[in-house]
Amino acid sequence: MNSDTICAIATAPGGALGIIRISGAQALEILSSIFSKDLTQSQPNTIHYGHIVECDAVSPHQQIIDEALVSVFRAPHSYTGEDAAEISCHGSRYILNKVLELLILQGCRMANPGEFTQRAFLNGKMDLSQAEAVADLIASTNKATHDIAISQLRGGISTELGRLREQLLKITSLLELELDFSDHEDLEFADRTELLQLAQTIDVHITRLAQSFEVGNALKNGIPVAIVGAPNVGKSTLLNALLGEDRAIVSDIQGTTRDAIEDCIQLGDVTFRFIDTAGIRHTDDTIENLGIERSINAAQRARIILLMTQPGIPYPDIPVRDDQTVIRIENKTETFQAKFGVGLDDLKQRLIDAVPQTADSDVIITNARHYEALTRAHSHLQRVIDGLQQNISGDLLSEDLRQVLDTLAEITGGQITTHEVLGNIFSHYCVGK
Repeated sequence: MNSDTICAIATAPGGALGIIRISGAQALEILSSIFSKDLTQSQPNTIHYGHIVECDAVSPHQQIIDEALVSVFRAPHSYTGEDAAEISCHGSRYILNKVLELLILQGCRMANPGEFTQRAFLNGKMDLSQAEAVADLIASTNKATHDIAISQLRGGISTELGRLREQLLKITSLLELELDFSDHEDLEFADRTELLQLAQTIDVHITRLAQSFEVGNALKNGIPVAIVGAPNVGKSTLLNALLGEDRAIVSDIQGTTRDAIEDCIQLGDVTFRFIDTAGIRHTDDTIENLGIERSINAAQRARIILLMTQPGIPYPDIPVRDDQTVIRIENKTETFQAKFGVGLDDLKQRLIDAVPQTADSDVIITNARHYEALTRAHSHLQRVIDGLQQNISGDLLSEDLRQVLDTLAEITGGQITTHEVLGNIFSHYCVGK
């Protein structure tokens, strides 16, 4: 890892206050050279009031740049695991850039994107899934995505994978122990029936985690809701009413909407991504038919379908998956009129109720990299299960099990070592004593 001392502005520009972060072996020494107090001997987790100063090149006269509060952190008890500090000063662009300039002149360099969190990972302050959760937490736009990111940052995924890992290590250790005593044909440490049941149980957990990605991805990017119906039943009017603005063109002329229009709003704790589609009908218009085809595709991708009609017009016949929720709306009636907002609050509540519910303890996968690794782990584990059922040799089973372990380790950035397997053998299955 690069041993440079790094610095960067950690707050958005334009605020009343700004924060500059510093991390590295020379952090406190460099900071002391531009601060009115010597911080090299300061206690960890302390805050110091003083001034950011610039020494004149000709005389020892110091020019005050700003007053500031400096928070001091000592390795390893800091965000990065290194000596670190945070300068809280006024948020003027000039002041912040001037402080950065002074730090760089004294030996700091500008941090690369994500380098503070990268150092935290490399210094063992967090695993890879937790490091990725930092970005998700910053990008969270509602309570649902915030809660998922917080759970991951606190090690929700790591804890879940840790349990599976321990169970897989048990199987691996037993099989490798047998290989060490392969010259004793009648010696069997691993009950194949018990190992098969354990492998199947682990596979259920891995499959459940992988399947949660669909919900997690929808919550992260907005629950996709397709507004589908025949022409002129009020689809675009409903979209505008939900968004509170004239986002889609409303006209009595059929076929006005030719392409899908998307926009997001937040209802309750969840973001919904609404898709206004072209009216579905039989037509010889080539362009309109393309729009209708896109409408059907949008409905197939949606998690929720708002199927609209009005008196005298049938609901369109579209394919619906078992995991989709269909909400039927009869517009231009006494109970629902999109143009005047009648029934809109009830519809919003029905949308909120249609969001898949998860318990606080549930681990939800939102990262495509995690999902891909879980899918591969499931594939490797299926080979283990098939091998146990066919009673293949332990060395082949052991290799597939290591593939499962290594694949799961990719999620947290860990690694399975021979020493770890051996340690598990000796601590749980002591041979000779």
